[in-house]
Amino acid sequence: MADAKTGWLKRLGEGLSRTSRQMTDQVAAVLTARPLDQDQIDALEEMLIEADLGPAAAGRIAAAFALQRFGKSSSADEVKEALAQAVAAELIPRQGRFTPLAGPRPFIVLFIGVNGSGKTTTLGKIAADLTGRGAKVLIAAGDTFRAAAVEQLKVWADRAGASFISRPNGADAAGLAFDAAEKARDEGYDVLLIDTAGRLQNKQGLMDELTKMIRVIRKVDPDAPHEVLLVLDATVGRNALAQENVFGNAVGVTGIVMTKLDGTARGGVLVPVAAASDSPIKLIGVGEDVNDLQDFDARAFSRSLVGLEAGAHD
Repeated sequence: MADAKTGWLKRLGEGLSRTSRQMTDQVAAVLTARPLDQDQIDALEEMLIEADLGPAAAGRIAAAFALQRFGKSSSADEVKEALAQAVAAELIPRQGRFTPLAGPRPFIVLFIGVNGSGKTTTLGKIAADLTGRGAKVLIAAGDTFRAAAVEQLKVWADRAGASFISRPNGADAAGLAFDAAEKARDEGYDVLLIDTAGRLQNKQGLMDELTKMIRVIRKVDPDAPHEVLLVLDATVGRNALAQENVFGNAVGVTGIVMTKLDGTARGGVLVPVAAASDSPIKLIGVGEDVNDLQDFDARAFSRSLVGLEAGAHD
């Protein structure tokens, strides 16, 4: 597992390299040219906003930098270290843990998010991790309107060695969720993972469907779902903020998963998403491999974001 973690940290650094090069090379050039003045602090703030860190976080980070003393004798790495610490300070309070095997049985997890966010793939990766640790896992294909999503999930279930439950195309998703919760309870499953539809995220119909699913699951277990994971795609940049707002207001999100950090120049968007959300960041993904989804580590992420070795000081 240590090798997998090391490889993942390397991929995280590679995935965020477009953001880190764009941001930190400019920052280092500006901040090591001469002692800090207000023009440089303002320039830093603009660079951070352009890197999708958001105006509020950019303002706080720039203010923290204003207290530092950089100049011609400062190295680029010293500037990066300070920047990593400032970003980490934003993210550490928003770091959460996804611990499905530490809760009640069956531990019921609902996956929500727009189509294309990586929701189904994230569910599959989590299933593979759990079965690899000996858990008995049931997957429910709750996106009953997309045959392709059901087929993709079935592939993941087979690969993970998890049980699978689905219904014909267009079937009632809430009815499926209820049947899956009963099956998980009656047959002694450790974890139930439920996929959901993600179309029309700005339409009331989808939100009504999600709240109905939660309502019927609670007929089986009043405390369920035990986790509601909102899956966001980093490549959409600040549109992820709008998605978080829509889903967060309608459904009781308990954690955020940020995917596709390997293919974006917008890795910095995780910072304003974390700040805006009432829910912590729990997992991040950097690729398609089953090991490419890992617990969110605020310090490792912040170091990778600014182009430093992620594991150097962790």
